[in-house]
Formats: sequence, C-alpha cells, structure tokens
Amino acid sequence: TDTEVSTRKKTFAEVQTERLDQAERTVLIKCPSKLNEKKLLQYLASHGNVKSHFFFENRGISALIEFSEKSSIASLQDAVGIPGASEHHVVPFKSRLFTFTLKNPVSQHMEETPLHLSPQCHIPVKDLIQKLCLADSISSQMYILLNEYQLTEENIKLRFLACSLVRDFARAYFPDSTVKPFGSSVNTFGKLGSDVDMFLDFHDTGKHATKMKKGPFEMEYQMKRLPSERLATQRILSVIGDCLDNFGPGCVNVQKILNARCPLVKFSHQPTGFQCDLSVSNSIAIRSSELLYIYGCLDSRVRALVFTIRCWARVHGLTNSAPGTWITNFSLTMMVMFFLQKRSPPIIPTLDQLKELADEKDKHIIGGYDCSFVSDLRKIKPTKNTETLDVLLGEFFEYFGNFDFRKSSINLRKGKEVNKPESSPLYIWNPFEQDLNISKNVNQPQLEKFIAMARESAWILQKEDKTQQMINKEPWGLAALLIPFGKSNSSRMKNRMKGIGSETIKSLLDSLKLNNASSQQKAVGK
Repeated sequence: TDTEVSTRKKTFAEVQTERLDQAERTVLIKCPSKLNEKKLLQYLASHGNVKSHFFFENRGISALIEFSEKSSIASLQDAVGIPGASEHHVVPFKSRLFTFTLKNPVSQHMEETPLHLSPQCHIPVKDLIQKLCLADSISSQMYILLNEYQLTEENIKLRFLACSLVRDFARAYFPDSTVKPFGSSVNTFGKLGSDVDMFLDFHDTGKHATKMKKGPFEMEYQMKRLPSERLATQRILSVIGDCLDNFGPGCVNVQKILNARCPLVKFSHQPTGFQCDLSVSNSIAIRSSELLYIYGCLDSRVRALVFTIRCWARVHGLTNSAPGTWITNFSLTMMVMFFLQKRSPPIIPTLDQLKELADEKDKHIIGGYDCSFVSDLRKIKPTKNTETLDVLLGEFFEYFGNFDFRKSSINLRKGKEVNKPESSPLYIWNPFEQDLNISKNVNQPQLEKFIAMARESAWILQKEDKTQQMINKEPWGLAALLIPFGKSNSSRMKNRMKGIGSETIKSLLDSLKLNNASSQQKAVGK
C-alpha cells in the first residue's frame, strides 16, 4: 500500500520507478525575463493540474513543470507552435522543451514577481569554510557540508528529466527502451554539479515471460544478428549519438567514445545544464548503485563521512575530474565503506551479510558473478555503534594513515583486510566482479600522497585547541582540513613521510606545491 511505502524507506527499485514516472509527466520551459509566476501557472493549469514546479537559472530563467497527468503534456503540445524559420531552418522534432515569450511585453511587464530560484550547484569551498567555522562541533560541520553539497529534490528531478528526454529519442528506434540514471545521480552520494551517467535499457522483462509460455509454438522475433554484444552496443550508441547530434534540441558537443572498455556517448544537455554520459545497460553498475544506496540509507553518518572525505581529497588534489593515476571518488567511497564495516561494533554490514539476507527476488547472477543482496532495508538490523562523526573522522585518517597497503587489500564482501592478489599499490576488490581491482589506476606516488595527507589530517585534528582557535577566529576542525596544507607545513610533512619510500618523496613534495595553487579552484569543480 502507498501509506506503508511512505512510512518505510523505499527500495532502490521503487524510487527509480517513481522518479522515471514523474519525469514522463514533466516539461521544461524557458521563461520570459519578466515573469509573473501566478500568470504562468494559471495558463498551465488550463492544460491540467500542475503537481509541482520550480524555477532555476540556466542562461536565463527556466521552469520545470510536473503535471499530474501525462495527457496534460499532449494538450500543451497541441497549443505550441514551431519556431519561425527566418534565419535558421529548424529540425521539426517536437520534444518537451518549450520557450515561452510574452505576446505584449509592455503591458505585462508591470506585474513581474520575484521568483525563488533553486540552486543547481554548490557553494565554493571558501564560502563553505566560513560557514563551517560558525558550527559548534566537527559533527555539525560535516552535516553542514553534506547539506551544501548533496543533490536537492529539484536537481534529482532535473536529472531524471534529462534521461527521459533522451529516452524519447531512443524510442524512435526501440519503442520499448528506457533510459535510466545510474551512479552518483541515484546512489545517495551525488554532489550538485556532477555529471549524469545514464544507460539505455532494452530488457523490460518480467511482464513478458509469462505470456511466452502459452500456446503450442516457440515464437521469437527475427532480429539482425551481430558477431558480438560489444559490436551491437557500439552500433546502437553510434546511431543514437548521431541522432542526438543532428536532431536533439540543446544537445551539443556530442562525442562518441565507442572504443572505450565501456563504449559511451558524451554530450552537453544545455536545457538542463548537465554534462551527460550515455552507455548501454550495465547490470553490474546498477547493482553497485543500489548497494551504495542501501549503505547511504542505513545510517546518516555514512553519507556525512563520504561527502567530507571526498571534499577533503579534492581540496588536496588527491582526486581529479580528469582520468589518470589519481584515486577516484568511487574508490574513496569504497574505502569509507570498508572503514565503517571495520568499526566495533560495525556501522554497516558486509556485502556477504547483505547476501545472507537476500530472498528469491533479490537473486541476481550477472555474467557468472553472484550480485545478490537484500533490497528491503527493513530486514537489515540497525547498528549498535554510537560513535560521533568527530571520532569517526579522526579515526578514518588514523586508520588509512597507518594501513599496510603493501601487503593488504580492501575487501567489502568480507569486511576485512585480505592479502593482495597482485602488486597494484592500492587494491580494492570490485564488490561484484571479484577478479577486478577498482583502483588499478592508482600509482605509488599518488597512494603515498594520500597516506601523507591522511597522517597530516589526523595530526591536525589531534593537536588542535578548538576553543583557542574559535576565539582567534581561526579555521578549526573540518575547516582547518579543507585549507591546502601550505609550504609552512612542508617540513612537518617530511616527518609524516618517514617510512614512506624516499624515491617518491621528492616528486610528492613537488606535486604538493603544484597542487596548492590549483586545488582551491579545482575543489569548486566537480
């Protein structure tokens, strides 16, 4: 029942279905500069009940309008004209993106009303630091950071709408297909301003299977056959990429990257302001998204710690939006999860424990890998651990500052350190594809820089005199950790490095100097 669902935490699948349905009833309007909100809503109501709406800034003012009924969109589309082809010729694709202008601006311009605009990006780090200094504990500092950076309700709606608009294109070729977001847009760890990862899915199975059993014949479609799934994926993405490039309103900078391990199409979606990556259904990536969703829902400390560590890593140049030998946000998130599994008592269960709780409908075997785990959050016992975030933050730096990376690897299935199966500097087991290391890209200097920064941060937190710093109006707690550790500290940094291979110390200190200049700007980035 609906009331039952609203009182408990929804499953990942329920949230997805609900959001995709919502997106299908949604349109996006580029608004006139002098806008009377009441007039706009009054007009839209003539096409049907408007269930929710918000305004945001994106090269002028835009409005996201969610109708109660899908039929309202058809009614509105019937009233919308095609742009006059004076200087440009238009591609006559009718989407759910509209531009409204006032018919007689002069008479209406008096009635302009101030609009509330929903922010679609987070505040710069320097502004965040000022807010953090006003908090009364590290724990509340971490929740302030979480609130500033996490996706808002409005931003999530916009992400699902972007997927829904791409789906309208895919359906021209594949009428049953869906386009769904995965990764940070849906796993509860997404940050305002991050890209939208979306995938094209053709398998809406389930409903279909029962009908196929009836009747005396085995029946199947005649379909084009290709030598490999990879080739099919490349062909499909190539055509949809061309389609977006040629006909997609507001789809610019379309790049087809078809030879990557996971072929994809990158593009900028101007109407929503997102950078998008479109790939073809990757079931394992969805399972990872759902696993993180479960961990994020279990305890509020999980997300607060992940957001904090990611922001910290970005400020110090440990992560970077460009691919390279840096630690990725996904690897960092997995390190935080592992740390929380290792607390006593554990704050989150291991993947093996979640698998024990799985029932029939939770069974997923994908490409020979067992990706089963419980989906119903009520079946997972809440933790008895009561440690504060103040404690956990310091302990995280302490733990990884002294972790034996040479010998041990990080395994979230078992929730314990396991001997490294091969010699990558940082080895984090892929939770599902058991033979893959998700941090294979990380090299020794980058790992050592991470260790040095973790030790330095643990040291700052231990030695600080909060009261004195607050009196002196100096950044304290988390705020002190989000300021690049300057040259003044570099002699201390050298001490932190004791026992770390000397051949990389020099390159490390050089990269610190380089990073201090640029990391403040970068941190504002992704």
